[in-house]
Amino acid sequence: MPLVYLGLGSNFGDRLAHLDRAVMRLGELGAVRRSSWYETVPVDMPSAPYFLNGVVRVDTSLDPLGLLEFCLVLEKHEGRTRGRALSPRPLDVDILLYGDEVIAEPGLRVPHPRMHERAFVLVPLAELVPDLVHPVVGQTVADLLSRVSTEGVERVEGQ
Repeated sequence: MPLVYLGLGSNFGDRLAHLDRAVMRLGELGAVRRSSWYETVPVDMPSAPYFLNGVVRVDTSLDPLGLLEFCLVLEKHEGRTRGRALSPRPLDVDILLYGDEVIAEPGLRVPHPRMHERAFVLVPLAELVPDLVHPVVGQTVADLLSRVSTEGVERVEGQ
């Protein structure tokens, strides 16, 4: 079974409840380990509410497209409607890494195309697996994190 890393985020409604329910549902797929939650400034979304973000590692037997479908159902169950890009959302689930596979299919690109540029992904991912090597960029998560600003990414205490 490949180790899969998912980025989770919420900036609408009860953010923590949306994320906690998603983690619980992801447990249906296999063993789950999650990072801390981080409050983050929205990227490319002026005046949008702050996000809670984190990363979850899931052991799953689902193939990449099956996992994508599961993630889309999770988002929909939490009230996400697609079609309005860059709008607040109760739940956003991105497949960051699927083992060391590189996937380019309609609607699915893995590794996530911008994960290596985004502190709100790299900070929680480094908490889980700092030595993991990005299969395209060829650098560890810790190295990638050292190259981005972490301003606007704050760990939520008391979780």
